[in-house]
Amino acid sequence: MSIMNTLSNLWDQTAFMNLEWGNYVMILVALVFLYLAIRHGFEPLLLVPIAFGMLLVNIYPDIMAEPYVDAMGIEHAGGLLHYFFILDEWSILPSLIFMGVGAMTDFGPLIANPKSFILGAAAQLGIYSAYFLAILLGFNGKAAAAISIIGGADGPTSIFLAGKLGQTELMGPIAVAAYSYMSLVPIIQPPIMKLLTTEKERKIKMEQLRPVSKLEKILFPIVITIVVCMILPTTAPLVGMLMLGNLFRESGVVKQLTDTASNALMYIVVILLGTSVGASTSAEAFLNVDTLKIVALGLIAFAVGTAGGVLFGKVMCKLSGGKINPLIGSAGVSAVPMAARVSQKVGAEADPTNFLLMHAMGPNVAGVIGTAVAAGTFMAVFGV
Repeated sequence: MSIMNTLSNLWDQTAFMNLEWGNYVMILVALVFLYLAIRHGFEPLLLVPIAFGMLLVNIYPDIMAEPYVDAMGIEHAGGLLHYFFILDEWSILPSLIFMGVGAMTDFGPLIANPKSFILGAAAQLGIYSAYFLAILLGFNGKAAAAISIIGGADGPTSIFLAGKLGQTELMGPIAVAAYSYMSLVPIIQPPIMKLLTTEKERKIKMEQLRPVSKLEKILFPIVITIVVCMILPTTAPLVGMLMLGNLFRESGVVKQLTDTASNALMYIVVILLGTSVGASTSAEAFLNVDTLKIVALGLIAFAVGTAGGVLFGKVMCKLSGGKINPLIGSAGVSAVPMAARVSQKVGAEADPTNFLLMHAMGPNVAGVIGTAVAAGTFMAVFGV
């Protein structure tokens, strides 16, 4: 009899006896994400930890449990990924990601062609359009602002702003949508780019960028930090860390810090952030109407942002007498360097000898700064 009771107790403790249909749906979604990441290479550094965190929380929800005190007064620790997620809520992990991005990124193309700032700003159109659409769909101002940042295709900034605006209940769907669209840049952007440009425009070859001096590269992160953070001090955690990482890279005197920020630290943070973001997508939190609205708004914002960059690229093409390829405008979203690579790929399809990558990197890194500025603007508006 005791053996039967033991077996019965063991069976009752299995996930099969404790999961609902929604958990199985989310497990299936996690498996699809893993397939896309491993089989098709869609941003595996992001999707693998996110998908695995999603898998874990829907098999064992207590892995995200908060600490509590029981009726006997005994304190119980929270789940492992709960403590990872706190680092998201405190904006620690998103800021460290920005430092790593800065340490890996060459701002030379942006310095050589300052007009790229305009294209990076134009691609933020998706963020502001999504904000007003979210208001129309019934979200309050802070929730709408947090959702709209998905349009920048910038996962860390989306998490950062959701935390700062107190929208932690929406952080999971927002982050997953942002990272998913970052991963799907090669699928989403090309049809929009081809629809809005002619083959002749896609074949435009741009002049080689001028050489950028070491002094310019050192001064750039310092000047940008002072200017942007003086105007919008709330952007300091993101813009400041981005520029600090870039200063590590360009100063040439702290190679160890550059290597750590762009490699070991960056990948540790990606693991912690990815798994905790994935673990915020329990069936209860994710399978609802608001999540569907967020996913739809994110897609609209991303599409509008891409279109805004391309259309403004067409304007600049006309004003420059046909010297600017409008395709580089699509790189104004913040998915570095994936969006720039897509600009290169679409341009090369029209003319295999066309090389747009370095030209597209200008708007691409400008978009990172632009999205951080948009987040800072929303924080200033809401007095955060």
